[in-house]
Amino acid sequence: MKRKVLITGATGDTGRAAIEESIRRGLDVRAMVHVKDDRAAALEKLGAEIVVGDLHQIDTIRQAMEGTNAAYFVYPVQPGLIEATVNFAQAAKEASVAALVNLSQRSANRTSVSHSCRDSWIAEQVLNWAGLPVTHLRPTYFLEWLLYPWQLPLLREKGIIRLPVGNGRHAPVASEDIGRVVAALLENPAQHAGQTYPLFGPVEMNHEQIAAELTIALNRPIVFQNVSIDEYCSSLEALGIPEYVVQHFRGAMDDYQHGVMSSMNDNVEKLSGHKPMSVSDFAKRHMDELNPKIVA
Repeated sequence: MKRKVLITGATGDTGRAAIEESIRRGLDVRAMVHVKDDRAAALEKLGAEIVVGDLHQIDTIRQAMEGTNAAYFVYPVQPGLIEATVNFAQAAKEASVAALVNLSQRSANRTSVSHSCRDSWIAEQVLNWAGLPVTHLRPTYFLEWLLYPWQLPLLREKGIIRLPVGNGRHAPVASEDIGRVVAALLENPAQHAGQTYPLFGPVEMNHEQIAAELTIALNRPIVFQNVSIDEYCSSLEALGIPEYVVQHFRGAMDDYQHGVMSSMNDNVEKLSGHKPMSVSDFAKRHMDELNPKIVA
Protein backbone atom coordinates (compact mmCIF):
# COMPACT_ATOMS: atom_id res chain seq x y z
CA MET A 1 0.00 0.00 0.00
CA LYS A 2 1.30 3.44 -0.91
CA ARG A 3 2.17 5.88 1.84
CA LYS A 4 -0.66 8.46 1.98
CA VAL A 5 0.14 12.09 2.73
CA LEU A 6 -1.91 15.28 3.14
CA ILE A 7 -0.58 18.52 1.69
CA THR A 8 -2.31 21.75 2.73
CA GLY A 9 -1.81 25.01 0.86
CA ALA A 10 -1.92 22.78 -2.20
CA THR A 11 -2.25 25.54 -4.80
CA GLY A 12 0.47 27.69 -3.22
CA ASP A 13 4.09 27.73 -4.31
CA THR A 14 5.52 25.22 -1.84
CA GLY A 15 2.36 23.10 -1.70
CA ARG A 16 2.20 22.64 -5.46
CA ALA A 17 5.91 21.80 -5.61
CA ALA A 18 5.56 19.34 -2.72
CA ILE A 19 2.68 17.60 -4.51
CA GLU A 20 4.62 17.24 -7.75
CA GLU A 21 7.66 15.82 -5.96
CA SER A 22 5.58 13.55 -3.70
CA ILE A 23 3.84 12.03 -6.71
CA ARG A 24 7.19 11.58 -8.41
CA ARG A 25 8.36 9.68 -5.32
CA GLY A 26 5.34 7.38 -5.53
CA LEU A 27 3.35 8.77 -2.60
CA ASP A 28 -0.44 8.76 -2.52
CA VAL A 29 -1.19 12.49 -2.28
CA ARG A 30 -4.29 14.15 -0.87
CA ALA A 31 -4.29 17.87 -1.66
CA MET A 32 -6.35 20.24 0.48
CA VAL A 33 -7.67 23.32 -1.33
CA HIS A 34 -10.15 26.08 -0.48
CA VAL A 35 -12.11 25.67 -3.70
CA LYS A 36 -12.12 23.36 -6.69
CA ASP A 37 -10.88 25.62 -9.45
CA ASP A 38 -8.53 25.33 -12.43
CA ARG A 39 -5.50 25.13 -10.13
CA ALA A 40 -7.04 22.24 -8.22
CA ALA A 41 -7.98 20.56 -11.50
CA ALA A 42 -4.34 20.76 -12.60
CA LEU A 43 -3.24 19.00 -9.39
CA GLU A 44 -5.89 16.35 -9.88
CA LYS A 45 -4.59 15.77 -13.39
CA LEU A 46 -1.15 15.11 -11.88
CA GLY A 47 -2.69 12.36 -9.75
CA ALA A 48 -3.56 14.08 -6.47
CA GLU A 49 -6.81 13.45 -4.64
CA ILE A 50 -8.51 16.82 -4.11
CA VAL A 51 -10.36 17.66 -0.89
CA VAL A 52 -11.89 21.00 0.05
CA GLY A 53 -10.94 22.24 3.51
CA ASP A 54 -10.22 25.25 5.66
CA LEU A 55 -7.58 25.46 8.38
CA HIS A 56 -10.07 27.50 10.42
CA GLN A 57 -12.68 24.73 10.23
CA ILE A 58 -11.35 21.82 12.29
CA ASP A 59 -13.85 19.26 11.01
CA THR A 60 -12.70 19.78 7.43
CA ILE A 61 -9.06 19.25 8.47
CA ARG A 62 -9.98 16.15 10.46
CA GLN A 63 -11.75 14.66 7.45
CA ALA A 64 -8.82 15.49 5.18
CA MET A 65 -6.40 13.76 7.55
CA GLU A 66 -8.37 10.52 7.78
CA GLY A 67 -6.17 7.60 6.74
CA THR A 68 -3.04 9.65 6.11
CA ASN A 69 0.43 8.78 7.38
CA ALA A 70 1.94 12.28 7.28
CA ALA A 71 0.79 15.86 6.70
CA TYR A 72 2.28 19.19 5.58
CA PHE A 73 1.17 22.40 7.30
CA VAL A 74 1.66 25.79 5.64
CA TYR A 75 -0.11 29.07 6.31
CA PRO A 76 0.12 32.39 4.43
CA VAL A 77 1.27 35.71 5.90
CA GLN A 78 -2.13 36.73 7.23
CA PRO A 79 -3.91 36.76 10.59
CA GLY A 80 -5.10 33.50 12.13
CA LEU A 81 -1.96 31.35 12.20
CA ILE A 82 -2.28 30.38 15.86
CA GLU A 83 -5.90 29.26 15.51
CA ALA A 84 -5.07 27.33 12.34
CA THR A 85 -2.13 25.63 14.07
CA VAL A 86 -4.26 24.56 17.04
CA ASN A 87 -6.91 23.14 14.70
CA PHE A 88 -4.26 21.30 12.69
CA ALA A 89 -2.62 19.86 15.81
CA GLN A 90 -5.91 18.65 17.29
CA ALA A 91 -7.02 17.09 14.01
CA ALA A 92 -3.66 15.35 13.65
CA LYS A 93 -3.92 13.89 17.15
CA GLU A 94 -7.47 12.66 16.52
CA ALA A 95 -6.47 11.08 13.21
CA SER A 96 -3.26 9.57 14.68
CA VAL A 97 -1.13 11.10 11.93
CA ALA A 98 2.37 9.73 12.40
CA ALA A 99 4.42 12.69 11.12
CA LEU A 100 4.01 16.41 10.44
CA VAL A 101 6.07 18.91 8.47
CA ASN A 102 5.58 22.56 9.44
CA LEU A 103 6.68 25.43 7.20
CA SER A 104 7.79 28.20 9.56
CA GLN A 105 10.17 31.02 8.61
CA ARG A 106 13.80 31.82 9.15
CA SER A 107 12.96 34.87 11.28
CA ALA A 108 10.47 33.08 13.56
CA ASN A 109 11.20 34.67 16.91
CA ARG A 110 9.34 35.42 20.11
CA THR A 111 10.65 38.98 20.24
CA SER A 112 10.30 39.96 16.58
CA VAL A 113 8.45 43.19 15.82
CA SER A 114 6.69 41.32 13.01
CA HIS A 115 3.47 39.71 14.21
CA SER A 116 3.88 37.01 11.56
CA CYS A 117 7.41 36.13 12.71
CA ARG A 118 6.29 36.05 16.34
CA ASP A 119 3.22 33.95 15.52
CA SER A 120 5.35 31.52 13.52
CA TRP A 121 7.50 30.95 16.61
CA ILE A 122 4.40 30.41 18.78
CA ALA A 123 2.98 28.00 16.19
CA GLU A 124 6.14 25.92 16.43
CA GLN A 125 5.72 25.75 20.20
CA VAL A 126 2.06 24.72 19.89
CA LEU A 127 2.95 21.78 17.66
CA ASN A 128 5.73 20.80 20.06
CA TRP A 129 3.46 21.04 23.13
CA ALA A 130 0.94 18.80 21.40
CA GLY A 131 3.50 16.01 21.54
CA LEU A 132 3.32 15.51 17.78
CA PRO A 133 6.21 14.10 15.72
CA VAL A 134 6.86 17.34 13.85
CA THR A 135 9.72 18.68 11.74
CA HIS A 136 9.97 22.47 11.45
CA LEU A 137 11.36 24.11 8.31
CA ARG A 138 12.71 27.66 8.52
CA PRO A 139 13.44 28.91 5.00
CA THR A 140 15.08 32.23 4.27
CA TYR A 141 13.44 34.62 1.79
CA PHE A 142 12.10 32.98 -1.36
CA LEU A 143 13.38 33.69 -4.85
CA GLU A 144 9.71 34.18 -5.67
CA TRP A 145 10.01 37.61 -4.02
CA LEU A 146 11.19 38.77 -7.43
CA LEU A 147 7.74 37.92 -8.83
CA TYR A 148 5.61 39.53 -6.12
CA PRO A 149 3.19 42.15 -7.49
CA TRP A 150 4.80 45.06 -5.62
CA GLN A 151 8.26 44.13 -6.94
CA LEU A 152 7.80 42.59 -10.38
CA PRO A 153 6.57 45.63 -12.40
CA LEU A 154 9.48 47.80 -11.26
CA LEU A 155 11.98 45.03 -11.98
CA ARG A 156 10.47 44.11 -15.32
CA GLU A 157 9.90 47.60 -16.71
CA LYS A 158 12.73 49.61 -15.14
CA GLY A 159 15.30 47.02 -14.05
CA ILE A 160 15.14 48.02 -10.39
CA ILE A 161 15.06 45.91 -7.23
CA ARG A 162 13.73 48.24 -4.55
CA LEU A 163 13.93 47.02 -0.95
CA PRO A 164 14.86 48.41 2.51
CA VAL A 165 17.58 45.84 3.22
CA GLY A 166 20.75 47.90 3.54
CA ASN A 167 23.80 45.67 3.38
CA GLY A 168 21.95 42.66 4.75
CA ARG A 169 22.59 39.28 3.19
CA HIS A 170 20.74 36.02 2.60
CA ALA A 171 20.88 32.96 0.36
CA PRO A 172 17.62 33.12 -1.65
CA VAL A 173 15.80 29.79 -1.91
CA ALA A 174 13.18 28.69 -4.44
CA SER A 175 9.81 27.35 -3.36
CA GLU A 176 10.39 24.41 -5.71
CA ASP A 177 13.39 23.39 -3.62
CA ILE A 178 11.41 23.74 -0.40
CA GLY A 179 8.70 21.56 -1.92
CA ARG A 180 11.27 18.86 -2.65
CA VAL A 181 12.40 18.95 0.98
CA VAL A 182 8.80 18.67 2.17
CA ALA A 183 8.16 15.65 -0.04
CA ALA A 184 11.33 13.93 1.14
CA LEU A 185 10.35 14.44 4.78
CA LEU A 186 6.80 13.19 4.18
CA GLU A 187 8.22 10.07 2.57
CA ASN A 188 10.80 9.31 5.28
CA PRO A 189 10.01 11.38 8.39
CA ALA A 190 11.13 9.18 11.28
CA GLN A 191 14.70 10.39 11.76
CA HIS A 192 13.67 14.04 11.39
CA ALA A 193 10.96 14.24 14.06
CA GLY A 194 11.74 16.96 16.59
CA GLN A 195 14.24 18.68 14.28
CA THR A 196 14.26 22.27 13.03
CA TYR A 197 15.97 22.81 9.69
CA PRO A 198 16.92 26.27 8.37
CA LEU A 199 16.79 26.18 4.55
CA PHE A 200 18.91 28.27 2.20
CA GLY A 201 19.73 28.62 -1.46
CA PRO A 202 23.26 27.89 -2.76
CA VAL A 203 24.92 31.31 -2.26
CA GLU A 204 24.62 34.02 0.40
CA MET A 205 24.43 37.42 -1.28
CA ASN A 206 23.60 41.05 -0.68
CA HIS A 207 21.19 42.75 -3.05
CA GLU A 208 23.93 44.41 -5.08
CA GLN A 209 25.19 40.91 -5.87
CA ILE A 210 21.69 39.65 -6.60
CA ALA A 211 21.22 42.54 -9.05
CA ALA A 212 24.56 41.74 -10.70
CA GLU A 213 23.59 38.08 -11.19
CA LEU A 214 20.21 39.09 -12.60
CA THR A 215 21.97 41.47 -14.99
CA ILE A 216 23.87 38.56 -16.51
CA ALA A 217 20.96 36.12 -16.49
CA LEU A 218 18.42 38.54 -17.99
CA ASN A 219 20.94 40.17 -20.33
CA ARG A 220 19.98 43.72 -19.33
CA PRO A 221 21.01 46.11 -16.54
CA ILE A 222 19.43 45.44 -13.15
CA VAL A 223 20.20 47.74 -10.23
CA PHE A 224 19.44 47.61 -6.53
CA GLN A 225 17.79 50.63 -4.92
CA ASN A 226 17.90 50.79 -1.14
CA VAL A 227 15.11 52.73 0.58
CA SER A 228 14.05 53.31 4.16
CA ILE A 229 11.65 50.92 5.83
CA ASP A 230 9.11 53.73 6.29
CA GLU A 231 9.27 54.68 2.61
CA TYR A 232 8.94 51.06 1.51
CA CYS A 233 5.99 50.33 3.78
CA SER A 234 4.24 53.52 2.69
CA SER A 235 4.54 52.40 -0.93
CA LEU A 236 3.02 49.01 -0.01
CA GLU A 237 0.12 50.73 1.72
CA ALA A 238 -0.45 52.85 -1.37
CA LEU A 239 -0.74 49.66 -3.42
CA GLY A 240 -3.42 48.33 -1.07
CA ILE A 241 -1.27 45.60 0.49
CA PRO A 242 -3.08 44.29 3.63
CA GLU A 243 -2.11 45.95 6.92
CA TYR A 244 -0.94 42.64 8.45
CA VAL A 245 1.47 42.06 5.56
CA VAL A 246 2.82 45.61 5.73
CA GLN A 247 3.36 45.25 9.48
CA HIS A 248 5.21 42.00 8.84
CA PHE A 249 7.50 43.60 6.30
CA ARG A 250 8.24 46.46 8.67
CA GLY A 251 9.52 44.04 11.30
CA ALA A 252 11.06 41.55 8.89
CA MET A 253 13.07 44.19 7.06
CA ASP A 254 14.45 45.46 10.36
CA ASP A 255 15.41 41.87 11.21
CA TYR A 256 17.04 41.53 7.79
CA GLN A 257 19.15 44.64 8.24
CA HIS A 258 20.42 43.18 11.52
CA GLY A 259 21.55 39.90 9.97
CA VAL A 260 18.67 37.63 10.98
CA MET A 261 18.36 36.13 7.49
CA SER A 262 22.06 35.55 6.94
CA SER A 263 23.98 32.26 7.18
CA MET A 264 24.29 29.20 4.97
CA ASN A 265 24.01 25.41 5.00
CA ASP A 266 23.41 22.53 2.61
CA ASN A 267 20.19 21.25 4.19
CA VAL A 268 18.21 21.49 0.95
CA GLU A 269 20.59 19.16 -0.86
CA LYS A 270 21.05 16.82 2.10
CA LEU A 271 17.33 16.44 2.72
CA SER A 272 16.01 16.40 -0.85
CA GLY A 273 18.93 15.01 -2.82
CA HIS A 274 18.86 18.04 -5.16
CA LYS A 275 21.11 21.08 -5.25
CA PRO A 276 19.04 24.25 -4.70
CA MET A 277 18.31 26.65 -7.53
CA SER A 278 20.50 29.75 -7.88
CA VAL A 279 19.36 33.30 -8.62
CA SER A 280 20.54 32.81 -12.19
CA ASP A 281 18.71 29.48 -12.55
CA PHE A 282 15.50 31.06 -11.28
CA ALA A 283 15.80 34.12 -13.53
CA LYS A 284 16.33 32.00 -16.64
CA ARG A 285 13.35 29.84 -15.77
CA HIS A 286 11.16 32.94 -15.36
CA MET A 287 12.68 34.98 -18.19
CA ASP A 288 9.31 35.73 -19.81
CA GLU A 289 7.94 37.16 -16.56
CA LEU A 290 11.03 39.08 -15.49
CA ASN A 291 11.84 40.73 -18.83
CA PRO A 292 9.62 43.38 -20.46
CA LYS A 293 7.28 42.30 -23.23
CA ILE A 294 8.51 43.12 -26.71
CA VAL A 295 5.81 44.75 -28.82
CA ALA A 296 6.09 43.85 -32.48
